[in-house]
Amino acid sequence: MKLVFATHNQNKFEEVKKIMPKQINLVSLSDIGCRDEIAETGKTLEENARLKADFVTKNYELPCFSDDTGLLVDVLKGAPGIYSARYAGETKNSEDNIEKLLAELEGITERKACFKTVIALNLNGKSHIFEGIVEGEITTEKSGHHGFGYDPIFKPSNQTATFAQLPLKIKNSISHRGRAIQQLLTFLKAHLDG
Repeated sequence: MKLVFATHNQNKFEEVKKIMPKQINLVSLSDIGCRDEIAETGKTLEENARLKADFVTKNYELPCFSDDTGLLVDVLKGAPGIYSARYAGETKNSEDNIEKLLAELEGITERKACFKTVIALNLNGKSHIFEGIVEGEITTEKSGHHGFGYDPIFKPSNQTATFAQLPLKIKNSISHRGRAIQQLLTFLKAHLDG
């Protein structure tokens, strides 16, 4: 079965492709000739994930899944949330986003936050939603060199290190995206077996 992962992020694509069942031919937006930057105009992570999956299904008539992820900081009433990637501007610069968030939290001791990933899958005319959440806190400074985005300042609960300090295998086993992807894989395997 051919399945589109609606992303232009090659690193994310390769990471997910490695864990897909062999019966699934996973392809990216580039693989299907889609060069569009699909607008994320939704008000929630779920709406944005659905928008991207629906765009591919409508324009390319292929089964597709898409994800959207946000960092939600309690004291900031859930910000940066759906604006996580462009928190410091449309350039989507991770360093700028981190600096802005750390500046906003300066002097604040309550730093609880969570990462949330929502995956929207369009398959056989039906839409399915999968969700992964990991609780944690924002550190006061950057630590670690692995990962991307806010990983250097996010320390998951029950861990002594940030996502950027954890080995990738451990991060993927406890991360928001990892949890959502596992739900997707469980669903796809059941669908393929059934």
